[in-house]
Amino acid sequence: MNPLNLFDIERLARERLAIGTADYFGGGAEDEVTLRANRAAFEEIFLRPRYLVDVSHRSLETTVLGTPLSMPVLIAPTGFQALAHADGELATARATAKAGTVMILSTFSTYSLEEVRGEVEGPLWFQLYVHKDRGLTTGLVERAESAGYEAIVLTVDVPVLGRRERDVRNEFVLPPDLRVANFDITQSAGLHDAGGESGLAAFHRGLRAPQFSWKELEWLVAKTRLPVILKGVLRGDDATLGVDHGAKGIIVSNHGGRQLDGAIPGIRALPEVVDAVGDRVDVLVDGGIRRGTDILKAIALGARAVLIGRPAVWGLACAGEGGLTQVLEILRDEFDTAMALTGAPTVGAITRDLIA
Repeated sequence: MNPLNLFDIERLARERLAIGTADYFGGGAEDEVTLRANRAAFEEIFLRPRYLVDVSHRSLETTVLGTPLSMPVLIAPTGFQALAHADGELATARATAKAGTVMILSTFSTYSLEEVRGEVEGPLWFQLYVHKDRGLTTGLVERAESAGYEAIVLTVDVPVLGRRERDVRNEFVLPPDLRVANFDITQSAGLHDAGGESGLAAFHRGLRAPQFSWKELEWLVAKTRLPVILKGVLRGDDATLGVDHGAKGIIVSNHGGRQLDGAIPGIRALPEVVDAVGDRVDVLVDGGIRRGTDILKAIALGARAVLIGRPAVWGLACAGEGGLTQVLEILRDEFDTAMALTGAPTVGAITRDLIA
């Protein structure tokens, strides 16, 4: 079957992956209410198109934190991508660079941040968790700086790991031939043998720093010359506090429904966050984006750009670099069509009055 859309690509990917791997990438926390709501929230938003607008020439280009993008779509940080395809994050970096956009590399990548940087010359951002070991945290930041990454994306919604019941049932662990490349063997304890639980849960429990607070955010901002972007914000007041404490960008996200089940969908939280921070920083959003119209809805509600996570992995599982390239091209074509059909020849013309 030649996939027509991202749903087709997901179906093909699930056929090719082991059940434990497909569940790891596709699953959410507990009853997966938020996982389903992320998608449903987009389907509940309707558009009010403008007509008799000259859309014969359209530009999908934009910028995020001053970085030019060919379209307002970035690749969200997703761990263990070599589970989907042997080239993992290397393939993702190549496809993203060719598409003219930005990949955010996960702390839990199966290729090191230096290896990924060596694949491409285009912009890369590094996603960071703050660990109990401050030396480990600062070491990752220093490595990202030295390797030429352009931003640090600090995930703030994992003081503890959400209970992902699919992973617990499957006793999800990494196969012995895969590694968490940014950590040494002792730091990766548990991921290959979890003793009857999720290996990811065991790994996180040994590293996480649940006491991390706004004061520590100031510490991190002071430790790096790179802009720090907060990922996992769902409230306007938290967004304001983040900017006040030095954040240069906000990603509205509920971690793909993998953390707090029952958390508000990112697209529903987006307008409050945008209104709270105004034009002080760029705001992005992820969670449930599967169509070009979803991108348009997010931009209309104030996002500078969107992030996709699972669709990128499904593309890798189908055909490696080429599969992700196809995902991005499908989204590009759908978004271009949505712009034409709503009377928006440029990204700047996508305004909130397009939302019904």
